[in-house]
Amino acid sequence: MKLPAPELHIRAVEMQLLKCPFCGLRSETEFHFATEAGKPRPEPADDTSAEKWNEYLHLQNALGDEVSEIWVHLTCGEFFLLKRNTRTREVLDCSALPGRDT
Repeated sequence: MKLPAPELHIRAVEMQLLKCPFCGLRSETEFHFATEAGKPRPEPADDTSAEKWNEYLHLQNALGDEVSEIWVHLTCGEFFLLKRNTRTREVLDCSALPGRDT
């Protein structure tokens, strides 16, 4: 006896647009998260334990509503500051890093 094929439930997700301060609005697929803004990198790197590197790379402070993060626009290669609400996905602000002209 052949069983019927299972039903597939596909949920459509709307693509989010992010604003590159250099290129303007673009699809979220063109961007990559780099790190939390203001998160100190463990130094000196050669003396940092694997546990400390793991914490730095994988633990984010995303418990609150508003976060500041460093993102990179893969198309132009520019890093920038993105402020967003992690609960609503609303982009609150987007700006070039200090010293970078738009």
